[in-house]
Amino acid sequence: MEFFRIRRDIPFMRHALVLNVISAVTFLAAVFFLATRGLHFSIEFTGGTLLETSYANAADVPKIRSTVERMGISGATVQPFGSSRDVLIRLPASGAGAQADVVTRVFGELCRAEGGSVETRASTSSTGEASTRQACTAAGGAEPVRLQRNEVVGPQVGRELAEDGAKALAFVVIGIMIYLAFRFEWKFAVAAIVANLHDVIIILGFFAFFQWEFSLSVLAGVLAVLGYSVNESVVIFDRIREAFRRFRKMNTREVIDHAITSTISRTVITHGSTQMMVLSMLVFGGETLKYFAVALTIGICFGIYSSVFVAAAIAMWLGVKREDLIKPGRKETDPDDPNAGAVV
Repeated sequence: MEFFRIRRDIPFMRHALVLNVISAVTFLAAVFFLATRGLHFSIEFTGGTLLETSYANAADVPKIRSTVERMGISGATVQPFGSSRDVLIRLPASGAGAQADVVTRVFGELCRAEGGSVETRASTSSTGEASTRQACTAAGGAEPVRLQRNEVVGPQVGRELAEDGAKALAFVVIGIMIYLAFRFEWKFAVAAIVANLHDVIIILGFFAFFQWEFSLSVLAGVLAVLGYSVNESVVIFDRIREAFRRFRKMNTREVIDHAITSTISRTVITHGSTQMMVLSMLVFGGETLKYFAVALTIGICFGIYSSVFVAAAIAMWLGVKREDLIKPGRKETDPDDPNAGAVV
């Protein structure tokens, strides 16, 4: 399926050097901000407290956020969770006092903001064990806000999550290199992994510069971008291999320009459809999906750019040629065969 077809090849590689210099400057700026500002890790990595509250009516998130901020707790995040009545509050690790005391104070302020007062009630767990819980009681015995659960994430757990996330990223990178080296040629593997790391570092650079919260969902977005970017690179590499087989008189630069031009319609359809879905998450997903969608948006935009101008250009500069992809003695594909080449 094609929305349009470009009849004349666009000379992308003519501008490869200038565009890769811009990429290098952007990459170095991202590294600089990562080194100087660092990432603003969420409590999954740094440790802290989670409070899940449920309101009798639709929760007023800005009011809840201002109530927590008035307590002098910096770095707290408040976001809808599940339904419009459920709110998830993340509190950073506090050096003063036990985390249980922090939970009691925060819940007390939330209760007073709803016109109620906190009292201790007896309750029975699902296993039949008797216990007590903090309840917010208003006039008439109503319970305007309820503390559903609270969890404490220790710094040791956060450190383990950070280490596991780094290992996951490293394994993905190694797996991509092995896959591309077997499917194509080592020059393509090097080109693709440089382009993909370019995308990842730039995403992290944005998060470091703006000090957006880096959570587990954002890490999942970064890993998704790696797979998404390599898919675009594989499509272009497949077309390059196909063009080498079909157009014997073209040199390497012309083959790469033709391969990229022939994939433009597919790129517009694929990335446009994906970006529409990501934008819907960004607009309607609330705080829960906000930075996940932001990471994907940055990754999609730079993924297109890096696959065309970084991966293809590096492969060209590494000296990829027809003999690298078409082994001697192998039966050539008929150039007039409509089914010749890769099917993507």
